[in-house]
Amino acid sequence: MRPRDRETGPFDGARHGVARGLVGIGFAIEPPPATLDEAIIAVHARHGAKAGRMLASFAEKSPEGYVWTRTGEDEFRLGRICGPWRYDDSPEARATGIRHVRAAEWLPEPFGTAETPAAVVETFARGGRNFQQTHDEEAESVTDELWRRSGPVSP
Repeated sequence: MRPRDRETGPFDGARHGVARGLVGIGFAIEPPPATLDEAIIAVHARHGAKAGRMLASFAEKSPEGYVWTRTGEDEFRLGRICGPWRYDDSPEARATGIRHVRAAEWLPEPFGTAETPAAVVETFARGGRNFQQTHDEEAESVTDELWRRSGPVSP
């Protein structure tokens, strides 16, 4: 969870999201949108077509879909989406740049590189700031097993 439209610490957005039970992406817009459709149109106009598609994809991701983020150099966090899209205009969201959010449950403990599925680690190693899907059957299987074994925690 790193915004594309500003420089922040590499883990600030992820730490913000995990601490508040959220998963999110950047793309700040003014004024704050009232609906997802307004947000997609505004993001497209301000940040480009790719950003608009990324927001739509993020907002449409299935509830209960797994998400991974990185909160430290060797610290991966596993969560599950559990709420609809909303625009976060709080001071903390403005500071981290994570504005488009969904509620998420996060496992209580982080995983190191050795316990995290290799395809997930590789996705983060590429250094992108995008909300990406890892297309890897083994990663999906390991992720599901880690979730069932560890159980979620609420903020």
